[in-house]
Amino acid sequence: MFATSANAALEIEISGGSAIQIPIAILPMAEPANSQKSRLHEIISNDLRGSGMFRIINTSGMPALPTNASQIKYTDWTALKAQGLSLGEVQQVGGNLKVSVQVMDVLRQTALLQLTYTVSPSQYRHVAHLIADQIYEKFTGQPGAFATRIAYVTKVGKRFTLQIADYDGFNSQTLVSSNEPIISPAWSPDGTKMAYVSFEKKKPIVFVQSLYTGERKVVANFKGNNSAPAWSPDGSKLAVVLTYGANSQIYTISADGSNLQQVTKSSSIDTEPAFSPDGQYIYFSSDRGGRPQIYKVPASGGSASRVTFEGGYNVSPRFSPDGKYLTYIRNDGGSFKVAVQDLGTGDVKLLSNGSLDESPTFAPNARTIMYATRVGGKGTLATVTVDGLVRQRLSEAGGDIREPAWGPAQAAPK
Repeated sequence: MFATSANAALEIEISGGSAIQIPIAILPMAEPANSQKSRLHEIISNDLRGSGMFRIINTSGMPALPTNASQIKYTDWTALKAQGLSLGEVQQVGGNLKVSVQVMDVLRQTALLQLTYTVSPSQYRHVAHLIADQIYEKFTGQPGAFATRIAYVTKVGKRFTLQIADYDGFNSQTLVSSNEPIISPAWSPDGTKMAYVSFEKKKPIVFVQSLYTGERKVVANFKGNNSAPAWSPDGSKLAVVLTYGANSQIYTISADGSNLQQVTKSSSIDTEPAFSPDGQYIYFSSDRGGRPQIYKVPASGGSASRVTFEGGYNVSPRFSPDGKYLTYIRNDGGSFKVAVQDLGTGDVKLLSNGSLDESPTFAPNARTIMYATRVGGKGTLATVTVDGLVRQRLSEAGGDIREPAWGPAQAAPK
């Protein structure tokens, strides 16, 4: 699927937490002796703990742990104030793994979830993330985003790589590598392709590459610079920034590189396009008012209108998948921070606490924003929930990390 792969995860530091955390016990499962090094219940626990919404109960002092629902002594778990209890087993079935999980409501002593997956050993971590997603949704009423992937650019020495990994940094794989810069990765809505900008031809060119075959195609290589690709919600076209004339303007182009159409026409710098989730508008950054602010224009072209009014510098707009929020970068007293705007109320909140934060991107469940920041002079990734209560920092030894893009939700394996 990709050029290379590795199992090393990004290091994760978690700070903060929801005001109310759901206490849950994730019990070890019976697994084959040759099972993966990371036990399934540990992956599930790490996912839920990292969301800030759950408190994982320590079960090390329990005299005996049940392996099926008939063995549960509910008084033991109510004494620990557990609301939920997850247990199950992993069986070897031919060359596959059969994963069976029950999630119990401790107070009502009833089953909340009964899950069964048959997967290849390579999907071991993915199925753990899927289970965590199901638990998260059952207890919070919101979909989880653990079984998703992220893309990001690393720079080690003079070498740039575009990496794709699980949301937690495991199973990282290199999509493309170059001695010239790679920037602006953007997932197709169906998660099968990646658009990005490469300088390998000594100028910025927009490529689209299949994540399954590795085949890639140049979609924008016009006179001047070609940059900032953003997919339309239906995946049929891209918004791109071209210096086709004299200054940066926004165009749309079909995903195969045909049908170029100009969207903005101004004497200013218009850049960083993002389609609204309904596909009707393109939001973008522009200095047409004197200072960088965010504007929107009909996707077919026309008159632009200003969107941001608080603060003297707002750039890099990105939508939440549900269309309720807009995130962007604001200059707050000389520090560049992640802001989020509730599009229903217009309320704006600053979420990050760095001084050089950039490239915000929403998780598919719209609850978390990932962004690039700098710590100790080194590029790294961080996440923050839209309420600002839970922050995580992800770092990788040996290189700068930048330009994150959170991929769409993935289908469960059959």
